[in-house]
Amino acid sequence: MPIGDLAPELTVLLTAVAVLLLAMVLPQRRHGWCAGLAVLGLGLSMALALGQAGAERLTFSGTYALDPGTTWARLAIPGLAILCAGLAPRWLATDRRHGEFYAMLLFSTLGALAMAGAADLMQLVMGVLLSSVTGYVLAAYHRDWEISLEAGMKYFLVGALANAFLVIGVVFVMGIAGSTDYATLSGQIFEDPLALIGLTLVLTGLFFKLGAVPVHTWVPDVAEGAPVPAAAFLTVVPKLAGAVALFRLVHLAPGLAALPLLIALVAAATMTVGNLTAIWQDDLRRLIGWSSVSQTGYALMAVAVVGVAPMALPALLGFMTVYGLANVVAFAVVAELRGRTRIADYRGLLRARPGAVVALTLAFLSLVGIPPLAGFLGKFALFSATLGTGFGWLAVVAVANTVVSLFYYLRVIAPAVFAAPEGPVETLGGLARAVLWISVAILVGATVLWAPFWASLGQGLLP
Repeated sequence: MPIGDLAPELTVLLTAVAVLLLAMVLPQRRHGWCAGLAVLGLGLSMALALGQAGAERLTFSGTYALDPGTTWARLAIPGLAILCAGLAPRWLATDRRHGEFYAMLLFSTLGALAMAGAADLMQLVMGVLLSSVTGYVLAAYHRDWEISLEAGMKYFLVGALANAFLVIGVVFVMGIAGSTDYATLSGQIFEDPLALIGLTLVLTGLFFKLGAVPVHTWVPDVAEGAPVPAAAFLTVVPKLAGAVALFRLVHLAPGLAALPLLIALVAAATMTVGNLTAIWQDDLRRLIGWSSVSQTGYALMAVAVVGVAPMALPALLGFMTVYGLANVVAFAVVAELRGRTRIADYRGLLRARPGAVVALTLAFLSLVGIPPLAGFLGKFALFSATLGTGFGWLAVVAVANTVVSLFYYLRVIAPAVFAAPEGPVETLGGLARAVLWISVAILVGATVLWAPFWASLGQGLLP
């Protein structure tokens, strides 16, 4: 059990402990220093992950995989967590538990990393539970605000049910196979009815992390009620980890014909429910939440063609990276505008805050997939992987949903650009504004540097 193989994860763990201890001794007005420590720890974790890039082996008695999927997660998850942490210092400046927020963020990041690299069902359970328990805290962090408490409670109730299914499913699989190790389970035991039931229950637990139908209802509530930095984190980071974990799990049963069809049906239902429900939203944060549900549906297209489309993995990783960046940009705009959340409040915003409108427009157009933005390149990769695999109908459904999504994004952008302004607009400024423009720069950079980024994504997973 070489400790060095888990150096990035251990760095996040030790940083979380250090942040928690620092928050205990610092006066409340200095809790912003905890953000700096958290960012340093996450940055060091990414540097250590880069040092291990290219490794392809199982470690810790086969329970953890070092492969392209894990490498991508070790870079994308802490990177996006850094951006979310940067939104928090001014947003939570008056909160007595400001410093502890970063500890929760780091522990949740650790859970996501454990989930993404899991090569054993028990390791997967540990990652999912750590990510979930800390997520409940982050969602309800504004405990004096009823909407935040409601979001945390809904997240907890849906998560408790889904995680119970996950654990029961693991028990079923372990009872049939006598092992939870992916290398042992690969392609061998899933013809047994009990093992199939167990696999379906485990999939339900991962659908919860992704925000997929039928365990998706927590997403818009968390997007609306959680503190903006936590909402940005919870609608992005657990999804990234869940996508890799789900890909690994489906990869274990390449000969199971019903499984790709099940994933494809869930994908179609998720993108359709997310987009149709987003049309009727009057709150921007809930709209972004339902949009996040629909983006999960697109991501599941790549999972449906595991083992059939050689480019399924890079398509999934590339799309999820761009989605994560665009979603963080959208929430960064909300943070910069001090939580301005009613769509009606964005009327005429271009004249008052042109930078915010430009950033929000770039984020939304990237989520739609308008060329030449990176969002288009990510969706094009998904469509390319799906076409020619027997799931052409899923690509048609995705195109139709993309057209629908353009409508509700324009409901925000068009009045912001063409309507007359309505009153003054206050901004948060400071580090939150810096994070907004850093996120925009990375999103634009992903468009310009797509070719080398695409080439860096691996095409296989272990075991």
